[in-house]
Amino acid sequence: MLSFPPSVRIFLATRPVDMRRQIDGLAALVNDILSQDPYTGHVFVFRGRRADRVKVLVWNRNGFVLFYKRLERGRFCFPDVASPNRELDGTALTLLLEGLDLELVARAPRWHPRTVPKPEATDAAAASV
Repeated sequence: MLSFPPSVRIFLATRPVDMRRQIDGLAALVNDILSQDPYTGHVFVFRGRRADRVKVLVWNRNGFVLFYKRLERGRFCFPDVASPNRELDGTALTLLLEGLDLELVARAPRWHPRTVPKPEATDAAAASV
């Protein structure tokens, strides 16, 4: 399917758009609705009114790439968001395109290392005692 590095930002337009729009029309929506520059190389995902179609637009060095997926049965499970867009990561986009509900998927808590005190701070604390 689609695979993007973690450095690429992925934006989902939460409101349905006219799926008859092609590259130029979707690029205009990126400016108007998502308030982003379509030439950045970020990925922009648009949904159809019936929630059975998705278009993915991305700028690739010297031109746009348009990916279109239509489900023969069922619907995509789009998150309910009040804002006009939502930022996703590559894993969430893959799950969305596979038809999984992002609201029901539970992600394990992310591990963060503890901050280790700097050696200078430890020496200063020992000297004051």
